[in-house]
Amino acid sequence: MSKSLLFIPDISGYAQFVQTTEIEHSQHVIAELLEVLINANTQNLRLAEVEGDALFFYKEGEVPSQEKLLAQIETMFTAFYSHLKLLENNRICPCNACATAPNLQLKIIAHCGDLQFITVQNKRKPFGQVVIEAHRLLKNSIPSDNYVLLSRDLSQQIGLSDDYKSQLFNFSKGENEYDGKKIDYLYSEVDKQYLKLTSYETPYEVHFDKAPFLTIQKKYKTSAESLLEYITNYSYRHHWVKGVDEFEYNPDEVTRLGTEHVCVIDGKRLNFTTVTKAVDTGKLIYGEYTTDIPIIDGMYQFYTIIPVSQSSCEIIIELYPKVNSIFKKMILYFIMKRSFQKSINESLNNLENYMATA
Repeated sequence: MSKSLLFIPDISGYAQFVQTTEIEHSQHVIAELLEVLINANTQNLRLAEVEGDALFFYKEGEVPSQEKLLAQIETMFTAFYSHLKLLENNRICPCNACATAPNLQLKIIAHCGDLQFITVQNKRKPFGQVVIEAHRLLKNSIPSDNYVLLSRDLSQQIGLSDDYKSQLFNFSKGENEYDGKKIDYLYSEVDKQYLKLTSYETPYEVHFDKAPFLTIQKKYKTSAESLLEYITNYSYRHHWVKGVDEFEYNPDEVTRLGTEHVCVIDGKRLNFTTVTKAVDTGKLIYGEYTTDIPIIDGMYQFYTIIPVSQSSCEIIIELYPKVNSIFKKMILYFIMKRSFQKSINESLNNLENYMATA
């Protein structure tokens, strides 16, 4: 029987990350990173399980060549750390989960052997001693949380020498004992500076050379961070935004610069993109931009939240519409301005009432 590959990317620091940060946002961050790793699968590996902070892949009856396997490993590390850089650069949330996400690391365990299967609820699952060994290798004596580990069986299968070196990899020998059996392996720390991380621009910070078209202020008896969460967490929106029938968004994604959501009003879909603008230190800012409001060519709406105390804050909402004709500008100022003002004030009052009962 041809040997099979077992391949386990595991997010390092997950337990501490979840215990010391806001649970909901930490779950979103982990979910995003697992999706990134799944999408970085270039070797047609089969996903057997999502195991909390890890993915258990396998390739039945086949082990990729040394070149393909090392390329797969590099691709996953690159995708993982590229996404962490995106989360860091485009973050708007000040919570611990979002702030400490860039500290997460990745390790990959790879093993090979004769694979067996069992069927549970009509699902075929990898089974047997080789599966046990692969998972036990997650607990090892490597003094790092950012590495790739290849079992001795696998390194011999693909012809990887004990002292293999490249710009990214510098393998060393290691061993651990599990239930009285010694398992040898090769491992290499992965230096992120040698990964060709995806370059993400941040084209979502905007600047204005004129005063806002409309400004509305209101005080709330809650912390600035709590108010920002109610505004940026789209699962709350339908409770307080006036006139919206439905919100569509990715529930497994933390709101950040560039994320999108859709407001459905009377059957019309308004697409919004998260943006930002510069504010003074200590203030929190969230902005949205759409080109789907009738008559208007585009609209920026910003929520600036100013902490007053640990349990109170003030919000300033500013609208910056874009109109490309005199006729549209007249409609905007003489008809739509009052409607915007009324709608926003009602929404802010709804938000206050909702927070009091949530």
